[in-house]
Amino acid sequence: MNINTERLALTFTRLCETDSPSRSEGRMAALVTEMLCGIGADEPYEDDSALKTGSDCGNLFFRFPGELEREPLFFNCHLDTVQPGTGVKVVRKNDIFTSLGNTILGSDDKSGIAALIEALQIIREQNLPHIPMEYVFTTCEEIGLLGAKALDPGDIMAQTGYSLDSTGFGRVIIGAPAANRLRITVNGVAAHAGLHPEWGINAITLAAEALAKSPLGRIDAESTVNFGTIQGGAASNIVPEKVTIAGEVRSHSTEKLQHLTSEVKQAFVQVIGQWQDATGEARGVPGLDFQVEEDFPVMRLNNDDAVIQTVDQAARAIGMDLRYEVAGGGSDANILNGRGLQTAIIATGMTHVHSTDEEVSLQDMADLTRLLLALMT
Repeated sequence: MNINTERLALTFTRLCETDSPSRSEGRMAALVTEMLCGIGADEPYEDDSALKTGSDCGNLFFRFPGELEREPLFFNCHLDTVQPGTGVKVVRKNDIFTSLGNTILGSDDKSGIAALIEALQIIREQNLPHIPMEYVFTTCEEIGLLGAKALDPGDIMAQTGYSLDSTGFGRVIIGAPAANRLRITVNGVAAHAGLHPEWGINAITLAAEALAKSPLGRIDAESTVNFGTIQGGAASNIVPEKVTIAGEVRSHSTEKLQHLTSEVKQAFVQVIGQWQDATGEARGVPGLDFQVEEDFPVMRLNNDDAVIQTVDQAARAIGMDLRYEVAGGGSDANILNGRGLQTAIIATGMTHVHSTDEEVSLQDMADLTRLLLALMT
């Protein structure tokens, strides 16, 4: 089918130049609604997830009954972008889109949204019969998949679908790790570092010792551990009384995830438990607050799953080669699969995401639209 690439380019540019940082997706939600309703979509259903996410809008659900008697599918994109994503100006050189260089571009995830809009435009223009389908647009994906976590799976009629949200092109993601988010607080005792250091307990040195004993980095082919931020202390002349560390554990194995999380905790428990007051003058004892939050569940699909069979047949029908891969990141698809909605991830062509070097090609977005049309019709 012929894709109107110039219209697709204009749609993509307009989407990218509409600010939508996490928790401020309202303008993007209004624009997507305007564009889709302008080509015949019914008004969307907006859920009450904003009460949980803190966004200025909820998740959006567009429903299209369809004429073909086939199993329905849903298509998911997220509305938000990372920072710096305010005041984006799109630059087009031939058929490559970038930003001016002082912001991200926003192809994550607006390349997927643009392809969905163009696919519906073609269906309406050519009166193409299509399957029953839904467009599901979530909020706050970039800050912890919050919109998807707040979503009621009963609001999605289809049981299988696709998240359009990964780098490269011709890739279908069939596996992604589970993750635990860690928030670790080491409590010491403050004291004047010059006058009475022996009265204090240095939370920074305790945290450093525990971190040195913890697993870190690439553990094996399935698992990673990272400590991303550390905050603590008040001044160079004060023994620091508190340190807070944010970290994560990821693994494609639930058992390894729990084991590594326990290893990290044990390292901190051991250091705190073995602390000794060398001078006998410390005015207190150290403490530990170790919090673990499930960030997202593991995603694992098989080649014979309906969602994989369907996209494979669609790609073959248009002569497109797909690669089926396992990824290391989490997305809305992890949450949707965890809620019983079989979801694969389709790459949209975006590259260098979450950076000011982000880019995407018009050809990849056009080919994505072709694949979507094959799935829909």
